[in-house]
Amino acid sequence: MSRHSTVFERRAPAASVVDESLTGSRHAVFWTEDVPAHLRPDRPALTGTVTADLVVVGAGYTGLWTALLAVTRDPGCRVVVVEANRVGWAASGRNGGFCEASLTHGPENGAARWPDELHTLERLGRANLDEIGAAEEAYGLDFQFERTGQLAPATEEHQLEWLADWAAENESGVVLLDADATRRQVDSPTYLGAVWETETTALVHPALMAAELARACEERGVVIAERSPARDLDTPASGGVVVTTDAGRVVADRAALATNVFPSLLIRNRLMTVPVYDYVLMTEPLTDAQWASIGWANRQGIGDMANQFHYYRPTRDGRILFGGYDAVYHYGRRVDPRYEDRPSSWRRLASHFFTTFPQLEGLRFSHRWAGAIDTSTQFTAFFGTARRGRVAYAAGFTGLGVGSTRFAADVMLDLLAGEQTERTELKMVRKRPLPFPPEPLASIGIQATRWSLDRADHRRGKRNVLLKTLDAVGLGFDS
Repeated sequence: MSRHSTVFERRAPAASVVDESLTGSRHAVFWTEDVPAHLRPDRPALTGTVTADLVVVGAGYTGLWTALLAVTRDPGCRVVVVEANRVGWAASGRNGGFCEASLTHGPENGAARWPDELHTLERLGRANLDEIGAAEEAYGLDFQFERTGQLAPATEEHQLEWLADWAAENESGVVLLDADATRRQVDSPTYLGAVWETETTALVHPALMAAELARACEERGVVIAERSPARDLDTPASGGVVVTTDAGRVVADRAALATNVFPSLLIRNRLMTVPVYDYVLMTEPLTDAQWASIGWANRQGIGDMANQFHYYRPTRDGRILFGGYDAVYHYGRRVDPRYEDRPSSWRRLASHFFTTFPQLEGLRFSHRWAGAIDTSTQFTAFFGTARRGRVAYAAGFTGLGVGSTRFAADVMLDLLAGEQTERTELKMVRKRPLPFPPEPLASIGIQATRWSLDRADHRRGKRNVLLKTLDAVGLGFDS
């Protein structure tokens, strides 16, 4: 089959439009800058020896939810969180703010891997999203939770069949829209139709969510030490755990590892994830006339139907975040700030933005940034315990951590307590996914898969032998 162009090539804006839009943009994370200073205190590093009932490694969403739910379950629990940098500085402060009910990265991925548990996983996922929304009132927080749902537009003819198949499953809250109805929701000339999932996605302010969770933790006695990278995890024969940092150590009964994309303190997990870099643009605030030209009155999050997909959403102060498409892996599994500066990705995103919204030509981007996603071979989190049950871990959220990290925190706390719960009995929780191979095989496989996904998008969705093989052995994914 010959190669076909996509709408982003057929309707690409002039290079001058892209150049102008990026002029003056700063390489900085908008979300972090937007958090009030009083919610980002400069916390001291850990020094000396501190004792605790639970030590949590990592102060992103996973670690913060774990700490908060631990002291919610037991207000007397002594919890210490050690963070290598600052609260929420990595993925938790850089993402798009899509807080989804799905724990499985969509029903297709869940049905392919845990078909007999899918209904249970969907129920638990919706309950988890409900609890995240309720947390604002329960803990006196404000992280701008808006249950807007998510719009999934088709931008190519072959994607309309995918939408029809999706709608035929009769999921609660799924609305199929034709082209006119879609454009009445959000007016893009690229939209041929869409599915609107009205119930299963909320929008949040990512960095504010991390900051508010940290505040709630500290108000309940949790100690958070910043700039305290965990260097060693020891489990003495006498019992308990010891986490050693550069200038101190925590002696605790139990430990929860929430290190996301960064190398695990457990050797067994070193090959379980790979870091994949994602790139994002944020516009300046739109004028009333610009908003009127695109509509978007219902403020849905949007993620299109391609394998290499875009995600975008409005902000509370009238901007548009636009990210995705490029997902870049670098040889050696390294997480390195140098990988965050990729002008070609930002130019591509800017071009695709003005293909999507040509009526906004002249709008500029104020911020551009990137971050690493912890990807697992099952495309959603995996869980487990180590060191005779004294240590629990969760990682591999694959871009779905805004919502599912809270579920992961509950799982880890159940496991550390030795409790048999509905969560801990799930196959998704009990079974570890396949690890990624070592280099150079990891790089070869990931780059070949990425090339194949791009090729499928340019072949009317037709998947090649590699993708079909991955599908057959349970390693396939189509976004």
